[in-house]
Amino acid sequence: MLVRNALEAIGRPPYFLDQHSVLETEVTLSVSNQVGGQIRSAGQCLDLMEVSALYLRPYETQRIPRVLQTGQASPGWVGAMQTDDALSSWADLMPGLVVNRPRFMAVNSSKPFQCTQIQKFFEVPRTLITTDPAQVHEFRKECGAVIYKSISSVRSIVAQLMPEDTRIEDVVWCPTQFQELIRGVDYRVHVVGGDVFACRILSNADDYRYAGRHGHTADIESCEIPAEVAQSCIDVSHDMGLVVSGVDLRQSEDGRWYCFEVNPSPGFEYFQRTSGQDIASSVARLLSG
Repeated sequence: MLVRNALEAIGRPPYFLDQHSVLETEVTLSVSNQVGGQIRSAGQCLDLMEVSALYLRPYETQRIPRVLQTGQASPGWVGAMQTDDALSSWADLMPGLVVNRPRFMAVNSSKPFQCTQIQKFFEVPRTLITTDPAQVHEFRKECGAVIYKSISSVRSIVAQLMPEDTRIEDVVWCPTQFQELIRGVDYRVHVVGGDVFACRILSNADDYRYAGRHGHTADIESCEIPAEVAQSCIDVSHDMGLVVSGVDLRQSEDGRWYCFEVNPSPGFEYFQRTSGQDIASSVARLLSG
């Protein structure tokens, strides 16, 4: 909604496709030497050849209540999934600007693979992915302190592995990622084309996103970061094919910069609201050319 409002504010009102109307949405797609077709929804018809820029903020269609109520074997459910597939294919193939193309966003489904891309531009913490509890114990001895997280695109709460945690034995059932705990200050950097918006996060929580759940606080403030770090954020994002991204950094106590993740679909509203940075207007300017 922030980007939609920002586009309207500069006189470039967008065509808005509401996923809640997916059961009443029809998509036709034609691919030859050009990519064309139509979207019919809410009494409107959009010619895909007229679209020069696309901003994707998709929700999981199969979790929309109206779709769930149809049942997975119903024509409505099948039609909704086919609509998803058609729109995703169009987003990958259309010649204009796409924030961001699904094929580039897919890298976030594998944190280990994304880590190999990040390493070309930033340091990353020592990492272990395993189903062997003995390796976990040995890794913790080597690092002194470690955190654990999911290796998939499913959001997980980052937590420190404590000596008394008996769940280590459970890794035999699920590959888990463990990383050396880097002590320092967290930064969230939003890259919009060539613009960089940096925030410093002051928190003593293992995962500042969930600080309140454990009685901690997280104070976010706009800040400047070294030019070479800002450029590395732009470079890693563009190397991944991302036009807009959210880069999670930490500056260690000895001044080194580590990167944990590059989010291909960053929800920046929270950071914009708390820091005062007008990220949405930057996205709007990018989309409007």
